[in-house]
Amino acid sequence: MAITINPIYDYQPLSRVNSNGSRHYVDPNNKKLPSVTTVLDSTKDKTFLQEWKKRVGEAQAKQISTEAAGLGTLVHTHLEKYILNEDRPTGTNLVHQMARSMSDVIIEKGLCHVNEIWGNEVSLYYPDLYAGTTDLVGLYQGEPAIIDFKNTTKPKKEEWIEDYYLQTVAYALAHNAVYGTNIKRGVILMVARDNTFQLFDLKDAKFEQMSEKWAERLQQYYKLNM
Repeated sequence: MAITINPIYDYQPLSRVNSNGSRHYVDPNNKKLPSVTTVLDSTKDKTFLQEWKKRVGEAQAKQISTEAAGLGTLVHTHLEKYILNEDRPTGTNLVHQMARSMSDVIIEKGLCHVNEIWGNEVSLYYPDLYAGTTDLVGLYQGEPAIIDFKNTTKPKKEEWIEDYYLQTVAYALAHNAVYGTNIKRGVILMVARDNTFQLFDLKDAKFEQMSEKWAERLQQYYKLNM
């Protein structure tokens, strides 16, 4: 069943640029702003990641990361095509089969609760601070929300996905700043390779808590990059 697309905001694409090895966006005033993912990557504790790379080896770690990124891109393409009511990718190899199966799970268990889409693959920026791209903006269970798709090798515990929460908060605050909205909900629709579906719903007191944490990470980023 097609989801109602209601483009009530005039979303404009932002160009992406590479600056000092990290992703930035150029805002409408031609100012380079760090992406949300750049801010988070620059300020997170990478101890676990470094230990994992040592354990599996650099070459294996790179291969795993590349394969995961390729599968993730294909899952996102499936979902975007479904939302736009366009033909989804075809293919019979294992990666294509997994991508179709995983995207079907998000469609059946997550997108079924999206009442209205204001925009997909939406470029957002908070003036003078940061920018990024969110998968969906619209109504989830009748409430304005930032909606992001995630795929994972194995199901995740909530305490492992704080940076995903911070992403949705950052996009919500940027949307509110530029478009005068009051979005205070972030929804993460996650599917694992075994087709386990997980919904992480950020709202109320937890949204406010993550807003404060995002402000701290943003401040930390600018201290490191002054």
